[in-house]
Amino acid sequence: QVRLVESGGGLVQHGGSLRLSCVASGRTFSIHAMGWFRQAPGKERDFVAAANYNGRTTTYADSVKGRFTISRDNTKNTVYLQMNSLKPEDTAVYYCAADPNLGAVRTTPSEYDSWGQGTQVTVSS
Repeated sequence: QVRLVESGGGLVQHGGSLRLSCVASGRTFSIHAMGWFRQAPGKERDFVAAANYNGRTTTYADSVKGRFTISRDNTKNTVYLQMNSLKPEDTAVYYCAADPNLGAVRTTPSEYDSWGQGTQVTVSS
């Protein structure tokens, strides 16, 4: 497993931007696919974006396509989520997760075996 720590959340106005970061410990980061998920109060944890081990293959939830971008820097053991044109419905706790299937870009939470503690994103209307 990989230890993950997210940062970068906060309060932003409708239409604003935030960049989330997730730093991984250990030397196995580059052989994991990475994903971002989010969970709003009273709702299930939903898929947001995923990138394979080298970041060349990515996939996004329809609700964020064209507004969010996932990227990774394996030299820094870090995966990012750039979020633009934020909407109130993007308000949630955002989690990064590591998938040991390095080539995959999977969307189901149960396929990820390591999770961060989450970072709160709040978008005001």
